[in-house]
Formats: sequence, structure tokens, C-alpha cells
Amino acid sequence: MKRCAFLSTNNLEDFYVYDDMVKPFLTRLGWDVQDVSWHDKAVNYDEFDLIIVRSTWDYQAHAENFLACLERINASSARLENSLDLMRWNLSKCYLRSLHSKGVPILPSVWHDQFNLEAFKACYTSLQTDELVIKPLVSANADYTYRVHFEQLEDMHEELENAFSYRAFMVQAYEHSIEQVGEYSLFYFDHQFSHAIQKKPKVGDFRVQEEHGGELFSTAATKAMRQLARLVLDALPERALYARIDMLDTDRGLEIIEVELIEPSLYFNMDNASAERFAKVINNKYSKQ
Repeated sequence: MKRCAFLSTNNLEDFYVYDDMVKPFLTRLGWDVQDVSWHDKAVNYDEFDLIIVRSTWDYQAHAENFLACLERINASSARLENSLDLMRWNLSKCYLRSLHSKGVPILPSVWHDQFNLEAFKACYTSLQTDELVIKPLVSANADYTYRVHFEQLEDMHEELENAFSYRAFMVQAYEHSIEQVGEYSLFYFDHQFSHAIQKKPKVGDFRVQEEHGGELFSTAATKAMRQLARLVLDALPERALYARIDMLDTDRGLEIIEVELIEPSLYFNMDNASAERFAKVINNKYSKQ
């Protein structure tokens, strides 16, 4: 029997996790599947055939240790998915610049290494807006993500300086379509389309994650959405076992907000066939190695 580990974190009580939905289908295909915490240094990864990074949803607070864990897995006899090189590329949101250089439309963005009030003020002018979103380059779950209206800047200055004095960050114009329409996520397994969802924030918020009160809806991916997602997939450094491609519908057209290749929730609960589909892709891809 082949052995697979889903790499997770120690405590997921405050999160919505759907990866258990895949396990029965992998079991039927001859896999022994278990959860392993990336914090557990006693794990012998040589005992597994395959390690799939799943719900490691505290990695952003320990990025160097997380990378060290991935490197240890990569040095073992187990196969790591997604690959170490692909996840390292995806770790910092600077990957969006790489995608943009290859013709992928992204939300207009500005990157900074350290917070400076005057430089941040200049973003309102350069991005032609009176409302900005600021987020760390290494982040997950909307941690340290702020919506800042120009009139709030003086009041929020100290909080922003504390949050970003040692964190590189990116700044984007706030897109008001997030409130009415939300964002779209398209899911791909081994670069084949699986399903799509629409995520809307709760009233008065802009964060779409369930943990922040966001709502999820199954949706049909339009031709334009799938064309944009294909453009993203073709621009990746290498093929991915799993990818979640997040996009917004703006006045300029569809634009990419995130491409998640490390630990995205794949929302198997939103598509009845997706968990089995993922299990079959894992089995088929690994059987070819």
C-alpha cells in the first residue's frame, strides 16, 4: 500500500478544513493517508511515498522554519507536492510581478520593503484611488491585511508602522466590486479544471475567508475566467498538482488577485465530485512516476 501524508499544522480548531473528504477516495485507490504536522520534527518522511502540503495555515508566521521543513521533505525519499521550487516561488507575493511580466493581468500593485508614511501616501496618487489595501508579501488568511481610506491614514499610521516596520508588503487599490460581487476562485488539479466558487465578504468587511464571515457559492466559470486561468497556468515555472486561481471582475476586466500553490483550501465541499477527482489525479500522476 502506498503511503501519503497531508501536511498540516498542530491546531485547526478555528479553521474550516475539507481535506478529509479526499481520504476515503485515496483509500479505495490503495493509499494509506494520514495527517502530519509540519511542526513535528520527529516525523520520518522516508516512511511516506508522497507528501501533499495542505492546511499549514500558520506557516506565514514561521516562514523560514516552514521552508526548512519543506527542504527536509524534499531531501527525503518522499515526493513533495507541490514541488519545493514551485512553493518557494509562490511564497512571496512578488510572484505576481513575474506573472505580470508574462502578460497576466493583475491588480495594479506597488511593492515596498519597509513602511514609510510618505511613500505609502504616494500610493494613493500612483494607484489613482482614495482607498488602499495593504498586505504582507508573505501572508495567509488575510493576516495583517488592512483597508485604509486616505482620511483614516493619520489615525492608522502607528498601527501600520508597527505591522510593517519589519514586513515587506504590497499595496493595491481597493476594488469596491469585492463588496457586491466578491472574488472568484478556479481550481485546477494537474492543470485540469475542476470547479469554481464565488466568495463574498460579510456586510461591512472586505475579507472573503470563511474565518472572517465570508460566504461561499458554487459558480460556473465563464469562458473569460477559464482563459485567464489558463494564461496563469501557462506562465507558472512548472506544472502544479493543485492550484487555486483567485480573480476579481474590475472596471478594467478580470484581474488576478492571488495564485495559491502552497496551502490553499480547495473547497471540496462546494463540488460533489471534486474530492474524488483530486484523489484520482493524485493516483494517476503518482503512478506515472
